[in-house]
Amino acid sequence: MTATRSEYCVIACAEAWRDAGEILASPMGLVPSVGARLARLTFSPDLLLTDGEALLVRPDGTPEGWLPYRQHLALVTGGRRHVMMGASQIDRYGNQNISCIGDWARPARQLLGVRGAPVNTLNNPTSYWIPRHSRRVFVEKVDMVCGVGYDRAAGARFHRIPRVVTDLAVLDFAGPDRSMRLASLHPGVTVEQVREATGFDLAVPNQVPYTREPTARELELIREVIDPDNTRGREVAG
Repeated sequence: MTATRSEYCVIACAEAWRDAGEILASPMGLVPSVGARLARLTFSPDLLLTDGEALLVRPDGTPEGWLPYRQHLALVTGGRRHVMMGASQIDRYGNQNISCIGDWARPARQLLGVRGAPVNTLNNPTSYWIPRHSRRVFVEKVDMVCGVGYDRAAGARFHRIPRVVTDLAVLDFAGPDRSMRLASLHPGVTVEQVREATGFDLAVPNQVPYTREPTARELELIREVIDPDNTRGREVAG
């Protein structure tokens, strides 16, 4: 079975939670949500999934436990959660903006607001899902720092940005001085395409692997069990 681009993105997101143990997975977006459920059903069976409110749920969405708000905060601030957020802007060190475009005092465009981004990034691992890799998102300097990057997180015990997944590639922060590096390309994408869509000088190793291919069992789970309505296709075409 030939995998689609969206399914490679699902696999790349799922890998963020590989062998994570009993932590709270908090995916934001259709593709990360499919990825977290796939991870729970395959290589990370101890993951805790939430309905986003007060329940722990199984991969099919049925309740399996209660998550009081106090306990949720304990997980968030104690490093036992891995959230995958979005980003309106992100820079080479992983500083993320979801608040505004332009000067904060008089923005050209107002977005979501800071929300929980500072707490997320300083207190538990935070990855990012960006369905449209472009220079508008991957910028030299974010207009406002919401999520904290490696150049601003000195002394933060649980700060870690494992990966950034986009519709083109997977990126990490193994470049010089913890700068962003191209970790893998989705099949059909070139290094030049990623560079052209990135607004700063991206670290690129001599050999860039392709994002791993989903197994037949994983494709079956994605297509028939987790996402039979192909919601993943709403975020990533192809």
